[in-house]
Amino acid sequence: MGKIVCLMGKSAVGKDSVYKRLLEDQALGLKTIVPYTTRPIRDGEREGVEYYFTNEAGYKKFRTEGKIIEERLYHTILGPWRYFTVDDGRIEEGMNYLVIGTLESYLKLRDYFGVGRVLPVLLEVDDGIRLQRALDRERMQEQPKYDELCRRFLADSEDFALEKVMGAGVCRSFINIHLEKCLKEIHDYIRGQIDGD
Repeated sequence: MGKIVCLMGKSAVGKDSVYKRLLEDQALGLKTIVPYTTRPIRDGEREGVEYYFTNEAGYKKFRTEGKIIEERLYHTILGPWRYFTVDDGRIEEGMNYLVIGTLESYLKLRDYFGVGRVLPVLLEVDDGIRLQRALDRERMQEQPKYDELCRRFLADSEDFALEKVMGAGVCRSFINIHLEKCLKEIHDYIRGQIDGD
């Protein structure tokens, strides 16, 4: 049975950078499960790479067909944004996958695929560093959305509260200050879990 590595953490902990590098790690051989979202595409994102971008009608169609594995709804300054994983026939038995998610999505994936199959990888960074990274990233957008950045930053404190992390059975986290060191620790952890099967 393959593993599904669920990479998660508060906003601006470096999930996208770690995700891209883990996918490039040939020794891990991870494939992607591309999630869907109803939020607008950001500068530099590509359809079918970071997300499949859809609208509310597309979401409702998947919901009616019973194909949604897990979903999250965020009430943003710009309106409601949905993120969801769909059982769309692209997940093959015996393969190892990498997804980016939240603590809530990790729990739903674990419940859907089984405890032994979904591996949590929690990234952490000091809040001051996280806030600066988020500001730097937002400044690069054609139309920065600072109010949404602030909402997301504050919501993360509740979403990733220590009691919720521990209650989900996530016992290990990885500090992403020095990317190469963090990547090595994550690689070794995943390799140990895959080889341990």
